[in-house]
Amino acid sequence: MKNKRFIAGAVCPACGVMDSIRIFHSETQRSYRECVDCGFTDTLEDDPRLEGDLPEARIAREESVLDEHTDVIRFVDITPGEQH
Repeated sequence: MKNKRFIAGAVCPACGVMDSIRIFHSETQRSYRECVDCGFTDTLEDDPRLEGDLPEARIAREESVLDEHTDVIRFVDITPGEQH
């Protein structure tokens, strides 16, 4: 029996639905992915290679935005009845 596992956050290249892709291995240990939404199926490379640069992570972008737009604010506690 094939052990099929869903891949969190994976998007189907055919229909674009997220979280509908699962992978499994055949009896020959070949890896496959399939979409439970549209039925798309293909084989996965045994030794995939990364082409190009890694995408910039969201957290890195947020940190750079925070560094560029940092303002100092001052909180003032005004107690009722006091005059300033």
